[in-house]
Amino acid sequence: MPEFLQLMENWAGYHSVAQTSVNESAVAQLVDLIANKPRLASHRWEYEMREVITTSDFPTLFGVAIDRQMIAAYAAVMADWRSYVKTGTVPNFNRFERHKVYGNDYLLPEVPEKGEYLVGDVGTGYYYGQLKKYGRQFDISWEAIINDSMGAFADLATRFATAAIRSEARYVTDLFASAAGPDVGLFGAPITDVDGQNVTNLGVLPLTIANLERTLGLMAAQTDPNGEPIAVRGVHLVVPPALEFTARQILTSAIKQWVELGGAGGPSPYPTTNGVAQYGIQLHVDPYLPVVDNSGNNNGTWYLFADPSQGVALEMNFLRGYEQPEVCMKASDKVTLGGGAISPFTGDFASDNIFYRVRHVFGGARRDPRFAYAQVHA
Repeated sequence: MPEFLQLMENWAGYHSVAQTSVNESAVAQLVDLIANKPRLASHRWEYEMREVITTSDFPTLFGVAIDRQMIAAYAAVMADWRSYVKTGTVPNFNRFERHKVYGNDYLLPEVPEKGEYLVGDVGTGYYYGQLKKYGRQFDISWEAIINDSMGAFADLATRFATAAIRSEARYVTDLFASAAGPDVGLFGAPITDVDGQNVTNLGVLPLTIANLERTLGLMAAQTDPNGEPIAVRGVHLVVPPALEFTARQILTSAIKQWVELGGAGGPSPYPTTNGVAQYGIQLHVDPYLPVVDNSGNNNGTWYLFADPSQGVALEMNFLRGYEQPEVCMKASDKVTLGGGAISPFTGDFASDNIFYRVRHVFGGARRDPRFAYAQVHA
């Protein structure tokens, strides 16, 4: 069971506070008290906080409160990348496979009178991915409790939720971009898919109306291994922050203008309808693109993705039953000599700290390159 041992590595003594049986009323009261929802005066709030932290169940209640606040903050944000990345779950940490069957979907051959129906060619291929666990330890010191009465920890849940959201977004960006530009595992001119077909989905065009139209046409012209058109529609445009306003102008302009050259009167401007604005493209501004991509073209590189309902270029999975981040708490290792009671917030034996950890498990895969296109321009 190497995967199970890896899962447990460095997490000995920790347990999920979300699965701990607690008094629901006490959790709600603690959440309100930490946030000072009753609007108590500072001296009264400090007194009540000092009183509650002396109770034996406070470390668990605090962990549950942070976990629930974190989940609420995490669930309140609809991650932008979920629109163009297929999401799902897998049951364990083993490398997962995504099976691709191709063939039998090309044109049906004519069958002559009394002729035999022939078997079509079918092939298979696999895309691979694997879950990883991500997390961070945090601890509350006895001194901090005495000196600050929990004021410094009031926004812990929000910060943990933000960390989880950012971690997912950065991971997704790493799936399709690299330090050198578009990731070579998904983009190439050409790149070979698992079905053996060479697919070109990488160019050098700057982001303009004309070039967006051209790239949409290139995606729509993609074919399967049998040469059949699959009519891909690139409906998600992903750009770095430097291209946001250019992209918005392209996608919202009702008209475009072109110039007819020649003739006695010289060049003449002609307005025409901007068909791209009617195409239904969704704009996504990825702040991690210039962070991941360290090339000289990072501010000019842009990406098109098909909607996952049409075809999957990227996939993101979570551990089944652990689809959201969770807070774990470490059991105390301190005992008294003689059996006397010890305040839970005197901390652990070595450092007088109480330890918690936030954990999130996810992993992704690059899939069919036909459903994505990248243009690299300085």
